[in-house]
Amino acid sequence: MTDLLNYTWQNENQQDLIQGLAKLQARINEKISRDNPAETVTEQGESIPDLEDSQFALDQLCSTFNLSSFERDILLLCAGAELDEQFLDWLSQLQGIAQKSYPTFGLALKLLDCPHWSALTPESPLRYWRLIELGSGPSFTLSPLRIDESILHYLAGVKTQPLPLEALIGSLDVSVSLMEHDHELIQTLVDTWVGAANGQEFPLVQLCGEDSRSKQAIATTAFASLNLTLHHLDPAQLPSSPHDVHQLLRLWHREAFLKGYALLINCDKLATPLNQNLALIKLIQEISTPVILTSSDRLSIPNRSIINLEVHKPTLTQQSQYWQTHLDSWGIELNGQVQILISQFNLTSTQIQTICSHTLSKNRNELPETITKELWRACRQQARPRMDDLAQRIEIKATWDDLVLPETQMQTLQTMAAHLRQRAKVYENWGFRRKSGRGLGISALFSGPSGTGKTTAAEVLANTLQLDLYKIDLSSVVSKYIGETEKNLRRVFDAAESGGTILLFDEADALFGKRSEVKDSHDRHANIEVSYLLQRMEAYQGLAILTTNLKGALDNAFMRRIRFIVPFNFPDIKQRAEIWRRIFPTETPTQDLDMNKLAKLSISGGNIRNIALNAAFLAAENDESVQMKHILQAAKSEYVKLEKPLLDSEVKGWIAKP
Repeated sequence: MTDLLNYTWQNENQQDLIQGLAKLQARINEKISRDNPAETVTEQGESIPDLEDSQFALDQLCSTFNLSSFERDILLLCAGAELDEQFLDWLSQLQGIAQKSYPTFGLALKLLDCPHWSALTPESPLRYWRLIELGSGPSFTLSPLRIDESILHYLAGVKTQPLPLEALIGSLDVSVSLMEHDHELIQTLVDTWVGAANGQEFPLVQLCGEDSRSKQAIATTAFASLNLTLHHLDPAQLPSSPHDVHQLLRLWHREAFLKGYALLINCDKLATPLNQNLALIKLIQEISTPVILTSSDRLSIPNRSIINLEVHKPTLTQQSQYWQTHLDSWGIELNGQVQILISQFNLTSTQIQTICSHTLSKNRNELPETITKELWRACRQQARPRMDDLAQRIEIKATWDDLVLPETQMQTLQTMAAHLRQRAKVYENWGFRRKSGRGLGISALFSGPSGTGKTTAAEVLANTLQLDLYKIDLSSVVSKYIGETEKNLRRVFDAAESGGTILLFDEADALFGKRSEVKDSHDRHANIEVSYLLQRMEAYQGLAILTTNLKGALDNAFMRRIRFIVPFNFPDIKQRAEIWRRIFPTETPTQDLDMNKLAKLSISGGNIRNIALNAAFLAAENDESVQMKHILQAAKSEYVKLEKPLLDSEVKGWIAKP
């Protein structure tokens, strides 16, 4: 029906334009036949009667830019020259020169009613809004006039973007299901702009939050209720010249006033900080149409007041409702498994909608267990953070069988896994969230020498819980520049807030050494950095693990705020023997390996792994099974790397003397 109405309107609009051209020709021909040149040129032509109620493009344009009857006729004259070849011949006849088949200001002054010189000054609507273009000619009055192409299409009933705007500004196509709390925010936006439309200045509105698509959907819906079409601007494409920005703004204002446009400026991923982007600041300061900025954090614009509105992530209850709504729409029942998903993944409504539409369309006929598994996998992919150069995603392979630790440490690790699995039940269903004075993050400290299994334990937890593991080297995050360390830490935690990720902060002693008395600004900021990380760890929705080789160097106040502390001690001879028994895959051919003798090597599990791998390569090169002689050769290389002597007592009896 809408297409039919549009088709009917376009036909009627074009008929109105044709009639307008015909009436203009008739008036001019009548004037010529009376041999009565135009009346005396005046300063300002007659205004056109109120046309706001007219539905046709020409009338709407004249009303929008307050064109006089003379300016309207100039525009029609230029449109006729583009639309009708016979009109061109007629223009040639009027000017008595066959080659002069184009309108000029001189011709308009001579033949049109109510002429006024101000119609073609640089500040007149025709030229200020670039409705017509003034070509080169022997004089001002003899220069050719031409209608702007986008304006010509508009008069013909077709909305197009002018070429300078096409590369910068595009329409938004957002299909996101909005929930009740989103509509409350939409109504706030509508009320804000309705007040501005009643005579106040249009405010600059900023939507803050991490969910870009929800922000776009909220803005699109709000503007649609005001009969405005939302377009978006990519700040990276803005010209740098202030003059070019000014011309772009003028063109945007023309299109927006004429066609009912509003603008969304996406500042979520600015290439440079806003205070360094002078072109964008100038555009935001001078734009006078309804505009929305979207960004993760609040932005400050000099000389422009901003209304800040937060687009929060949905609460756990709201997430549960979103999941249930989408599952019900597919006729799928998961028997309480939704709670498991929301206990680990802190997703937006957009992400939940995307996960359900993609996953359920492929697996709707599978068993609930299979559907839950696929939804979990999709959640991991959606929540997977972009850490850039601050973190490394670890490929997860280790299992509980790869860990050789005392029973106490193994129980602590299993308890940590239970805390992550049962978060929703304990905090939400059993009410412990109300009893918690601090954040609900799960933090842990793994302490011990290198190679004792700290990273492997984190990998085992990630594998058990089917979560991603990201390793962050704190020594590369800490900066000597004040404020940079917090900025780097914020980037890590903000990127991981969707959950599904275990954060492993390596080399924690780079930041968490003994906090000294505050003697200068550097001491003060060092303490601020520690406090900031503790705060973010406590608020983090997942598991954050810190590793250190120097537990004794850590501040006791810091230790009290860590929920789990797991010591990874140097393995004793019994543990080393067990590591050697598990180190070779079942597919590896071995021969006459004595694990008790191998356990005499006073090295960590990481060194044992290196020696076993090197021995396997040596054996494979000789097409032999792995034997004690290969391990001896590999052990010698490892000890050289460790810069320690390989004692005879450690390898005594390994190889029988001939």
